[in-house]
Amino acid sequence: MLEGSILYQLKAAHQSGQGNQRSLNFGVYYKNTLVALCHALEDCILTCSSEPLVITAFQRGKWYLQEADRYADLAQRSREVVIMAAPDSGFGEHPTSQRQNVDLVSLNADDPVAQEWHLMILAPTYSAMVLCQELTAADYGKQGVPTVDLERKFYGFWTFEADLVQETMELAIAHLRSYNPTLADTLTNHIQAIRSAPIEQRDPLEPIVSRVVDYLQDSHIISTAAYHTVEQPQILDSNLLSNEVQAFLRMAQLTDQADALNPNAAAEVATLVEAMGQFLDLPVWQLNRLKLASLLHRLAPLQSSTSMLTSSSFGRYPEEQAIDAPCCPLVPGAQVLRTMPQLRAIATIITHLSEQWDGSGKPGGLAGDEIPLESRILGLVAAFQQQVADQRARSEGISSLEDCLAIALAQCHKEQSQRWDPKLVDTLTLLVSGLQQGLSLPVSLPKISAGLWLLDSHDEALISRS
Repeated sequence: MLEGSILYQLKAAHQSGQGNQRSLNFGVYYKNTLVALCHALEDCILTCSSEPLVITAFQRGKWYLQEADRYADLAQRSREVVIMAAPDSGFGEHPTSQRQNVDLVSLNADDPVAQEWHLMILAPTYSAMVLCQELTAADYGKQGVPTVDLERKFYGFWTFEADLVQETMELAIAHLRSYNPTLADTLTNHIQAIRSAPIEQRDPLEPIVSRVVDYLQDSHIISTAAYHTVEQPQILDSNLLSNEVQAFLRMAQLTDQADALNPNAAAEVATLVEAMGQFLDLPVWQLNRLKLASLLHRLAPLQSSTSMLTSSSFGRYPEEQAIDAPCCPLVPGAQVLRTMPQLRAIATIITHLSEQWDGSGKPGGLAGDEIPLESRILGLVAAFQQQVADQRARSEGISSLEDCLAIALAQCHKEQSQRWDPKLVDTLTLLVSGLQQGLSLPVSLPKISAGLWLLDSHDEALISRS
């Protein structure tokens, strides 16, 4: 990583143990992945309900010129667009560059930012960022610098987190101040105006994530046609797939962060679910699937969802619908996951979290072993974890963890054989007993950039249920 670059400065500011800054998860991204990802995030500017500030770094002017017409449309919906790049012929002559709210910053050839690929979008209702730096010849090692453009690699990460986007924009503004102090002051004023603007509601992430996945899948189709010139197409495929998984995990992460009383719910549920699965001697592929479902389960607030196929979200389907209709209603909160085929089984698990052991739940009115095992486990553990969090909040930290665990477990026992699988409640009781006696289950936030291993070919086993 090049010293003095924006990525270098941000990573240094988030080194583990420095202040309250959390460490960042970095990954390696291929160019075709980044093109699709940036286009998806840029397109959201066109539908954003507020005008964003956009700061980009294109490495060289020729890459900007390939996108200049597109950026004319983006500039119409933005308060200001700043483009940093080492200049090439035509860099400043394109009509987009002449727009009043478009500013070009010609980077010096030795500027480390000229080796970076950045997209930063900050608006009162929408934020997103891609922050990457191309690997050096030494980083590529023995295989050497790729001769195929699609195989070029970049090190970095991407996010929807507004605070992180603002922090990075401020680093970028500080960097370009030596080039254009007046512009730096203007951009600082934009950030202050954006952060002080009243917000009734942020733009929903679900359609944004769906767009990211659609672009990545389209990129996969288009680039596959050119893979006859690429020696390792499977690596490129995996990189695209990994980013699709990352999109959903990042959306789930923001859902957790928005809950001030239970901000680590997904990570804690994933830890407890994994322990439960080990008690039940589940195979590794099923544990992985449960863990991924746990990390994503808060995307679908099923308790408030209604069926798109029936007038009531409760009870079994009428007999006349049994043949023609799917075996479970399309729960809106879980449908976003179905845009990615590899997550359809996860969507099925999440869809059935609100089923009850006695058949009185929703959305399908399934009973007993009709309910997928993973749904039964995750539903029980998620409810238990939420009860523990609620109990700790109500007691304002006065009650010990052991007391909170006992109270939450007692509630699960009250609902045993009615809401919950009685055998799973017994297993949860063993787990809680171990925790009360000193069993340690370290909870760590998932490394989003390395989540691909959670997918498994066994996922097809559940898809037929929904």
